[in-house]
Parts: sequence; structure tokens; C-alpha cells
Amino acid sequence: MKRFILFTILFIVASYFAISSLAEAKQPQAAKKVLVLGFDGMDPVLLEKYMAEGLMPNFKRLKEMGSFKPLVTSMPPQSPVAWSNLITGMNPGGHGIFDFIAREPQSYMPYLSTSKTTEAERTLKIGDWLIPFSKAETLLLRKGKAFWEILEHEGIPSTVIKIPANFPPVKSGAKTLSGMGTPDILGTYGTFTFYTTKKIKTDEEVTSGRVLNIHFSNNIVKTKLTGPPNPFRADKTEVSLELTITVDPENPVALIQAGDNEFLLNEGEWSDWAQVEFNLAPFQSITGICRFYLMKVRPEFELYVSPINIDPSNPTIPVSTPDDYSAELVDEIGFFYTQGMPEDTKALDQDYLHNDDFLELSEFIKNERIRMLDLEMKRFDSGLLFVYFPTTDPVQHMFWRNIDKKHPAHNSEEAAQYSGAIRKTYMDMDIILENTMKKIDADTTLITLSDHGFGSFRRYFHLNTWLKNNGYINFIDRNIKKSGAFFENVDFNQTTAYALGFNGVYINLKGREGKGIVSSGAEKEKLMDELIEKLEAVIDPVTGESIISKVYKSRELYSGKYVEDSPDLLIGYNRGYRASWETALGKVPEGLIGDNMQKWSGTHLWNYKLVPGVILSNRKIKTDSPALYDIAPTILKEFNIEKDKDMVGEPIF
Repeated sequence: MKRFILFTILFIVASYFAISSLAEAKQPQAAKKVLVLGFDGMDPVLLEKYMAEGLMPNFKRLKEMGSFKPLVTSMPPQSPVAWSNLITGMNPGGHGIFDFIAREPQSYMPYLSTSKTTEAERTLKIGDWLIPFSKAETLLLRKGKAFWEILEHEGIPSTVIKIPANFPPVKSGAKTLSGMGTPDILGTYGTFTFYTTKKIKTDEEVTSGRVLNIHFSNNIVKTKLTGPPNPFRADKTEVSLELTITVDPENPVALIQAGDNEFLLNEGEWSDWAQVEFNLAPFQSITGICRFYLMKVRPEFELYVSPINIDPSNPTIPVSTPDDYSAELVDEIGFFYTQGMPEDTKALDQDYLHNDDFLELSEFIKNERIRMLDLEMKRFDSGLLFVYFPTTDPVQHMFWRNIDKKHPAHNSEEAAQYSGAIRKTYMDMDIILENTMKKIDADTTLITLSDHGFGSFRRYFHLNTWLKNNGYINFIDRNIKKSGAFFENVDFNQTTAYALGFNGVYINLKGREGKGIVSSGAEKEKLMDELIEKLEAVIDPVTGESIISKVYKSRELYSGKYVEDSPDLLIGYNRGYRASWETALGKVPEGLIGDNMQKWSGTHLWNYKLVPGVILSNRKIKTDSPALYDIAPTILKEFNIEKDKDMVGEPIF
């Protein structure tokens, strides 16, 4: 998958206004406590299996103390959608997050669904320099009230660590740290840098990273670590920092010098965090943090540098509330990943990290989160504490092929070594639960949950190619048999439906899309019914299986103010299948169905009924089929607070 930058952040050195508590906030109530642990992607089938095998005794104990049930996920079962359901107590029609990727209907162009950044309103150009008069603003696109906003209004203290779909963090007096959706310092989901003496791939072949060819002279090379575009320059030239690498002439050791940082690393060793400073203009600079991993010294040199994260001790854009909470955490536990998806799956997929390197990185991230949990547990005497653990999700994405012998990328030799990676990750979560249960008292309601389950991604489906083959998409140049990203060869004057994102199809509607040709009402309904019938009938000629389990009209599942912004159809893929990466970006490639040979071999982007999450609690759950949007009303009810009028969920206890 090519690197895609779906939103641009204008880095301007300016102070953000301090966030104060709501004036009307009430006085704190009694010392009732609710503790929520979120384990992304924990699957109910695997969890039951591991409990039965005696590998997760603490999850089993929690089940016996209270309840364990599958948790109805969102449609589509994507993390930003699912966690938005949980945060707001609404379905996507109420909070407006429908996919990782949304689109501007007039231009058909995609953007990151959860946040956007406005340009500075006024600048003064002096030579090559731009002097901003007003700062850029990063906006959270999720609508509705977060449950901790309501708690704060009622005087209930809250701490929310790394919950997805909360960047920038909603203004609140609660202590919050933003999670999935938080960019790196470049404004991307995560752009690594890789230095090597090997022949490198072209830019077109490298995604989500920068790969630089270097040459040593007398065991030394001077190169650059590249930072963000300079907002003070009219040409937006990227700023950089000198990087010096010195290798030992005999031993597999290298000295890395980046600014004021100096690390002596052995082959196969990670550095600690490096705080790096980039000069933007006279008296103006920006800092970020990154880590170095010395993969190889000889025969070819290989050095991986993590994406440069927003510096939590000096954030240039808000990553916490209050503003200084992230810096407070640095003082207590040291630097930590602020990037929303810190496990570098793309580096692993392209062999810029290897399996063991990735697992070591995942362990590092897990331990960072444990330190946050331990810190907050020490001062958790009332109110709400929520802590999110991501590790179960990326490890399953990248190692599922090792537990599925039918996966086309399954390799028995590799599986013999790594088939236990997922199991170990689940067992690690059990240890986290054990340590947490030791610290809570009888006044604490404990909820452990996941946003969705998991399964195998064996075969991909080019949905836009299917639409083209069946006459719904037409090309501008019909001599070219494909279209690149963002519908570059698609003739929207002769296109009735198109796919964008991982689970959505849009009707090219008059009055909504920039070149819409389908009338609302009967014509749209007839077209949707036709698409549903045909898509649900698509069979994989190789396996004989149905590719799509169910196609939903959005209004069948959604309610609220923003239903009209949703995709018109929601594609619920069958087990084993998923939309291709190309589909998500509006590409129309040749071919229709193929084997997934990538290391990214696990998925959850199916029909939501096939991939529920889990919920366990030390209280009995009365609801037969609890859902993600029931969690916010449940938390509120624990503090005797009525749910917000827009919430569709209900308390589960």
C-alpha cells in the first residue's frame, strides 16, 4: 500500500490556549470508581480457546466473578468507527465517523475521517519567509459528546489514556491522552526512515517510509534526518538535522549522532528515545522524538529510524488535556509514543523490520502503556479510569498467517517459530488484568472489552474493478485498462456508483456529488437494490465461496444527524475476504480477486455480525447482546447519571 497523506498539518510555533474546566461543572461526587481496560481486536473465539487451555486464568476468573459475552461491534467494524460508537453511545449516523477514509463529495477526494487541519488564516510574506498572524487549527471531526465530557459536567473526575478517535483531544477538564488518529511530526500515520548501503527501491515501491542509500568513507557517513515542511518558508522546504554514523572497523557496533543525541548501538539493538530539534526560522524551532534500531553493520549497513513522534514534553499540536498532561507523563515515566498507531506494520510488511524486531517494538509499546496504567492506578481514588492497549490488534494483523494453514502466505518453517506470537500477546494481556485486579476494591466496577474480533485475510477483492466490469464505473480514456489512486481515470459524468474506504459504496448522486448523475428517490433506490443483489451473489471462482456476506443500506443501521454523510451501501465481507488496499484509495486496477501474500494477514473488516468484540466485567451483564454503543450509557449509569438524549445505547448492568 502506497503511503498516503490524507491530511496536512501546518506546524506553526504558537501557544495553544489552556483548556479550563467547564464553568458549570458540578462538585465531585462520592468515591465510586469505574475502571475500563480496552484491548484492541481481542477476539472472543481465541479468548475462549485460551481460557479453556488454562492460558488466561485471570480473564477466566473475571468471567466467573461477573460476566463474559461477545460485544456487538460497529458496521463497519473498523477501529475509528467502533471506538466512536463506544465514546458517544451512538451509531455512526450520530457521530459521523463511517470509515478510516471519508471523501469530499464535490471533488471525490479522500481525507482522514477523524480530523483535519485548517490553514493559517493570515500570513505575511517577507522574501522567502512566511510570518503567520493566526495559527492553524486541528479539528476533531467526531460529533457528539464523549462520555467523559458528561462525567466532567457532573463533577466526576476522569482519566482517559489513548482512546482512539480522539485526536485532537476534545476540550475537557478531564485528563486525556490522544490515541489512534494522532499523526507523527510530518502529519502522516507514521513515516519511518531507513538508511542502508544496499541498492534501494524506487520511491514508488516504498510506502510509508523514506529509504536512503548511504556510502561510508573511512567508516563514517554524514547524512540527514528529515523533519516536517517548514511552515515559515514560502516553498515549504522540509527541515532536516545532521545525522552522523560511525561504524567500528572490526566489531558490529555503530555510533549514532543526531543533534545533541549520541548512541553507541550493537547490531540488533534499539536506542532509547532521542529528542531532536529542527530549526524553522530565527528563534523558532520544533522538537520531536524518535528511536534508532541498528539492524545490521555488515556486509551491508542497515539502520531503521522510527517515525518522528510529536514531542509530548513540548507538543506543537495538542495531544492531551490539559495541555500539560502529556509533559506531566514524561516527567513521571519518560518519553513515549504519541503516534496513534506506533507499531510499524508497514516497515515489517516491506522487510525494513523483521519479525523479531517488530515483536520487540510491540513489547516496548506495551510496557509504555503499562507504566501509564500503573501511574494512574496509584492515584485512582474516584471517578473513571480508561486505558487502551493496542498490541493485540497489530500483532494479529501481522502474524495471523502463522496460525492459519490455509492462508496463502503461510510458511510452515516461519510458523514453527512465530505461531505463538498471538497467543503470547493474549497471555500478556492476562498478566495486565491480573495486576490490575489486585489493585481494585469492592467499590470499583471493572470492565474489560475489545472493539471487534479478528480472523484471516486470505483473499482481496477489487470492488471498484467489479463496479467497472459491471458498467457502474466508466473511464475517461478507455484505452487504459485501469485507474490510479483518487479515481484519476474515472469519468464521473458516466459513473453511477464508486467505492472509497474499506467498506463503503457511494451512489454518484445529483446535487451531492460534484458530477452526480443519479437522481434521488426511485432511481437511487432501484440502483442500490440492484447492487445489493449482484454483490451478494459474487462467488470466488477459485474457492467457490461467497465474497460478500451482506450488503446494508446505511439507513437500515444508522440513525442520527449525519446519516446523509455516510456511504450509501455498507459492504459486509465474508470470512477470509476483504476489500483491497487499492479499493480504499479509489483505484481501479486490473484483475478482480487475488491471494493476499502480505504479512498483513489478519483482518476484521467483515460483516459486523461475523466479528464481535468481547466484554467481561466483575458485574453481571443483564443484556443478551451488549453493543459498543451501550458502554457510554453504562458508565454514566454507574455514577447515577442519565444518558444523553442522543445516545442510542442502554446500560448493560
